[in-house]
Amino acid sequence: MEWIIPAWGRILTGYVPALSIEITRECPLRCPGCYAYGDDHLGGDLTLRQVRDFKGEELIDGVMALVDRHRPLHVSIVGGEPLVRHRELTTIIPLLSKRGIHVQLVTSAVREIPAALRGIPRLSIVVSIDGLQPEHDVRRTPATYDRILKHIEGHSITVHCTVTRQQVNRQGYIEEFLQVWSARKPVEKIWISLYTPQLGEVSDERLLPADREKVIADLLALRQRYPKLTMPKGLIDAYAHPPSSPDECVFARTTTTISADLTTKITPCQFGGAPDCANCGCIASAGLAAVARHHVLGFIPVGSLFTGSLKIGDRLRRMRPAEPSAA
Repeated sequence: MEWIIPAWGRILTGYVPALSIEITRECPLRCPGCYAYGDDHLGGDLTLRQVRDFKGEELIDGVMALVDRHRPLHVSIVGGEPLVRHRELTTIIPLLSKRGIHVQLVTSAVREIPAALRGIPRLSIVVSIDGLQPEHDVRRTPATYDRILKHIEGHSITVHCTVTRQQVNRQGYIEEFLQVWSARKPVEKIWISLYTPQLGEVSDERLLPADREKVIADLLALRQRYPKLTMPKGLIDAYAHPPSSPDECVFARTTTTISADLTTKITPCQFGGAPDCANCGCIASAGLAAVARHHVLGFIPVGSLFTGSLKIGDRLRRMRPAEPSAA
């Protein structure tokens, strides 16, 4: 809970404590259900593959200008596939770390993770893996298991899996996944999200209510047996009661998400479009929902403090001069 006080400081002065940047529009993968490349991700007029993005010094300078403007405590670097810009990342990430900013690099590990990123303080490398090898390699080629295992050697990573309905239908699937990745030395943590659909979406990935209940029950039991599954009970419980709308989501309200042109804001949250909040399975949303239910001094809900702080911050932000364009 040590981050709450500095986060309040950002919020009360009209800044949002977390920044998520789609650092490139490029990705060699074509994963089923990928929200980033959905037609409505950026609001319907433009898709991620159509925006202008940046390389070299222009990208480095643009990212650091965003950080100067938003003053975040935490920066998530996403894509596209961030390692397409691996050279720039070996400059950007150390600069952010030196400022005391926590950085999360989310990647498919389709490319080698630069050795220069090893041991950087406050850096977390999160590798997205879509289930066990047979299913993953079909969904995520060319980011196959063999390539991932080669590219994570020498690093400390968090494995992140988003559970889809196809996985739930096979008994013991999640536990087998945990067995496989818990045995790998580079894996420090394992996180499990639930697939988050868009409103009205009908797809093979979308969980049914019974599927959701089963995954929650499985996770509550499995966390006792697999220490690398670093998901507190409160977080898992939050999957059963997701926020009813973006206005009720602490993650959506405390994170600014910017697309690869370093200008376009993605709303209402990182998913863009019209996410089905009633079926949200985002681990960041669930984690902050669990924090919001925590009580300061035993009786003051953290969520109430955040809500009040956000109202004050919104007023102060409206009083500031308009932000210049990053492009």
